[in-house]
Amino acid sequence: MTTATREPRTAARAVNRIGAILAARGIDPRAEIIPEPDTVTALQLADARIPPRYLGALADHPRITAWTDEIARTGRRGPGGVPGIATGPSLLIAGPTGTGKTHQAYGAIRALLAAGVRLRWEATTAADLYAAQRPQHGSDPEQQLWRLGRSPLLLLDDLGAAKHSPWTEELTYRLVNHRYNQLLPTLVTTNLPVAELRDAVGDRVASRLAEMTDRVILTGHDRRRHTAG
Repeated sequence: MTTATREPRTAARAVNRIGAILAARGIDPRAEIIPEPDTVTALQLADARIPPRYLGALADHPRITAWTDEIARTGRRGPGGVPGIATGPSLLIAGPTGTGKTHQAYGAIRALLAAGVRLRWEATTAADLYAAQRPQHGSDPEQQLWRLGRSPLLLLDDLGAAKHSPWTEELTYRLVNHRYNQLLPTLVTTNLPVAELRDAVGDRVASRLAEMTDRVILTGHDRRRHTAG
């Protein structure tokens, strides 16, 4: 009888002692234990922003993979030695419609993230860039333009596809010129032959793109039509 009574009291004293130790360390012993959420990788966060069409995109062109390797290798080191982007070369991916330019560009972004590069990036088509700069209630076109201009990495898709005007040329110039001056890596895709790009974007933009970008020319049939057939 004495032994049976002593055991619960001993257990109670042990529980109280543990509770006192936890309280002294600022831990509420009565608090619900919430498991830590699973770590979300940068690539998973990127996939939440990438259009569904290009989820899982892989860059397999040798010159594009060489570009991603160079960006990853030469980027500055951040907290914990994690590589990030400071400055670096840009890339112009040209080719006919449906040859996989956008797929390769998103694949390059995913490759950098998969390699552990600490990366803040933006993506827009040229047509969406111009649309966002038109006056709209509740929007700040200037802020949107500078967000793209200052992003460590920018994908500017389908350059030259929108109708050319002095207004679109000036907007494109402001964006490209800032990134040219700051040596910010930029992925540019275009359906136009490189020789015709000057007529679509103007001399000032074409001149800067010629100096700041390495060029990759994709060839082949329109994959969209081929798949549909």
